[in-house]
Amino acid sequence: MVEGGIAKPDKTEFSECWKTTWKTPYIMRLSLSAGIGGLLFGYDTGVISGALLYIREDFQQVEEKTWLQEVIVSMAVAGAIFGAAFGGWINDRFGRKPSILVADILFFVGAIVMALAPAPWMIIIGRIFVGLGVGMASMTAPLYISEASPARIRGALVSTNGLLITGGQFLSYLINLAFTHAPGTWRWMLGVAGLPAVVQFFFMLSLPESPRWLYRRNKVEEARSILEKIYPANEVESELIALGNSIEAEKADEQAIGDNFIAKMKGALSNVVVRRGLYAGVTVQVAQQFSGINTVMYYSPTIVQFAGFASNKTALALSLVTSGLNAVGSIVSMAFVDRYGRRRMMIVSMFGIISCLVILSIVFFQAASHAPKISQLESTHFATNATCPSFLSASNPTSWNCMSCLKAECAFCANGANEYSPGACLAKTSDLETLCHGQHRTWFKDGCPSKFGFLAVVFLGLYIISYSPGMGTVPWIVNSEIYPLKYRGIGGGIAAVFNWVCNLIVSLTFLTLTKALGSSGTFLLFAGYCVIGLVFIYWFVPETKGLQFEEVEKMLKSGYKPLAFKTKSTRGENQSA
Repeated sequence: MVEGGIAKPDKTEFSECWKTTWKTPYIMRLSLSAGIGGLLFGYDTGVISGALLYIREDFQQVEEKTWLQEVIVSMAVAGAIFGAAFGGWINDRFGRKPSILVADILFFVGAIVMALAPAPWMIIIGRIFVGLGVGMASMTAPLYISEASPARIRGALVSTNGLLITGGQFLSYLINLAFTHAPGTWRWMLGVAGLPAVVQFFFMLSLPESPRWLYRRNKVEEARSILEKIYPANEVESELIALGNSIEAEKADEQAIGDNFIAKMKGALSNVVVRRGLYAGVTVQVAQQFSGINTVMYYSPTIVQFAGFASNKTALALSLVTSGLNAVGSIVSMAFVDRYGRRRMMIVSMFGIISCLVILSIVFFQAASHAPKISQLESTHFATNATCPSFLSASNPTSWNCMSCLKAECAFCANGANEYSPGACLAKTSDLETLCHGQHRTWFKDGCPSKFGFLAVVFLGLYIISYSPGMGTVPWIVNSEIYPLKYRGIGGGIAAVFNWVCNLIVSLTFLTLTKALGSSGTFLLFAGYCVIGLVFIYWFVPETKGLQFEEVEKMLKSGYKPLAFKTKSTRGENQSA
């Protein structure tokens, strides 16, 4: 999951970035201090996947109610939708720096509330606070870095925010693994996020406001003093002039279309270029979320347990691999997106995603079909009242296997000699779980012992490898290029809202879907969504690689069609152009 987006760096920017920041460390101080927001963003969206395993153990109602687990996970996403909107207002009214400081306060308060939560409803409140911080950080951190960076290395510096997001997710899995045996487990996992928030808060107190915001507020001398710390002395005046020209053009656009939200929306939606840009921008954002990526980011350990790995520690360790691959994929994207193009990378990515989801569906289906049988002797071995009530009342108990047992809201206690042999179907209680473990058996409540489990983890990793370099980062690049300059903010904002809302829908329904359709059916459903997304990307999303903004606008104005559907004359015109 990379909701904050990654800016497009030029292929020479990284070497130039290194040279510039080595000479002027202040630039890197600005970028990394603001980038901690991206780290917190990634950490708080990733940490819940492991913490949820232990929250379920501490609160029986969370274990029993699937919808409560979904609410705990998804409330951060719901908070992020409002945090992004609220953050936008603070950004414009009070500046980028106050917005980051407020986000840090929200991160810290949310972390403390969750760490001390006596009941699930307090965890939910903490997740809402964290979500508000995530929403503000997702838009403010890259904006601050962009406006406080030299133009020639801006893309590379903003890209560090995207890397910190995926790095934060990877760190969350490491922290989860580190606290698996600590007293309080999930409380430490969720509470640790308060530390980077405190660090960033104090770093930001010593840093200036964005020079662009200051200049727009007629604080020209303050803006000049910051530019003097960022640019060589001989470049400061020219940069100040360029900044002034940019802001004057921006103000002229606002006067032409109005500076209130409703006027901007009307102007955007009545413009044919913006509408066609939105077809492309919204398509890629919706397709990104309905590829199912955040089911993996938010529920990865749970999915690993569906595959037959009962141990929380094992599930977290295997999930660490998927998170690491996601971080690596961000780097791959930056290396190849300008070489191979946005459209091609997304299409190739979607083919890989669909293939992996279909194979995952087959793997989970085979795992369910070959689940260990239920032994009546094993089940009554513990005590008559310990056996799953539904199994005792079943008309044909000999047909039951482990999956039948789990669907009946019971648990499977594996055979002590061989967990793939027929085992016991027991009522799902903590006392019986302790009794099962006491006899050196494994307790399965989310998935069944399976020889196919390793394949599920392998293809989960391949799914991430397919997703991250293409659909993980490219949709944000497309949305930074597809709209005319004066509508870029509102166009990107509309697409981002679609992204967050779809994220909320997916995270809020995943466990319910797995309960209703099974893991196999759920992954097949996401594969179907991806096929639809692939068709829409092919039809609506043009290639913007190497094009000036004016060229993109001209292409959308004439109407984009895939090459295969253009007439010969149209193809000739495009080739000559």
